[in-house]
Amino acid sequence: MTNEELQRKIESWSPDPEASALTFTEEESQFLNVSISPENLIELMSKLKSDDKTRFDYLFCLTGVDWGEDLGVVYHLESTQHRHQLVVKVSTPERENPVLATVSSIWKTAEFHEREVFDFFGITFTDHPNMKRLFLTDEWEGYPLRKDYEDEINMILK
Repeated sequence: MTNEELQRKIESWSPDPEASALTFTEEESQFLNVSISPENLIELMSKLKSDDKTRFDYLFCLTGVDWGEDLGVVYHLESTQHRHQLVVKVSTPERENPVLATVSSIWKTAEFHEREVFDFFGITFTDHPNMKRLFLTDEWEGYPLRKDYEDEINMILK
């Protein structure tokens, strides 16, 4: 499917595209980018994987992002059957207690990726089977990949 065909297919899943909280862009990328609200994330991701025309069976990258005011996650998906790719973005405006739903029940590989995002950005994934730090110790304070993170002890000064 082309990016335009993918966009039309995804838009067709919503009875009211204006209320679906979907935003499409191609930005400076070869992939279609879809931004979705957190409350619609699981429904969209499930359809992306299960629909015969999209069949996104491979989550090849899941990355945490600090966009300044918002924290979020960027998912890179691929259909190994149809050979098309898609980027899905979701953000949570809550910096103090950021929470998103896990996609680990859809793609098993998300378990470790989500733990990494939790470790470095502090985003908790609800219903995750093992939501705990992956790289940092339990005593570690803060989330080192957030833009507002400060570590006076380990900071390298120029």
